[in-house]
Amino acid sequence: MNEQLIVLTDRRGQPIGTAPKLESHHSNTPLHLAFSCYVFNEQGKLLVTQRALGKKVWPGVWTNSVCGHPAPGEEMTQAIKRRLKDELGMTAKDFELVLPDYRYKTPPFKGIIENEICPVYFAKTTAEPKPNPEEVADYKWLTWAEWVKELESDKNNKYSYWAKDQLKQFKNPPYC
Repeated sequence: MNEQLIVLTDRRGQPIGTAPKLESHHSNTPLHLAFSCYVFNEQGKLLVTQRALGKKVWPGVWTNSVCGHPAPGEEMTQAIKRRLKDELGMTAKDFELVLPDYRYKTPPFKGIIENEICPVYFAKTTAEPKPNPEEVADYKWLTWAEWVKELESDKNNKYSYWAKDQLKQFKNPPYC
């Protein structure tokens, strides 16, 4: 199996090198490139996923549809399509970049800090997920109003830090 690499960046988001993905996520994770994508079905419901319990970063936590890292030289929507297929066995289309400059650094969660420049996308699908159990423990479809209520009432870190932080930055509800 090939070792997965992440793209390290400077403060402005310019690539400065690569590093092994799993070895780089720890209590002092270097700034690196990532993505977040929110996938909506034909009824306008959002796909919400629970990260597998065996994941190193934020295991068992519920979050937006898919998150990940582009490989060195990989175009962002191609990286999202790759992760959708690998994690959820599905496809999406109509990718829309909604938060191009999103950046965050999490508080420690089980000893890991995320530190990412993470453009955020919305996309649409007509597919139903077929989760890879090594990546996704569970999933559900929520209306945007249900999603907002879940995140705003989360006091026990049931939902990911980045999903709650991104919610504060969305100007208009998507696809509703």
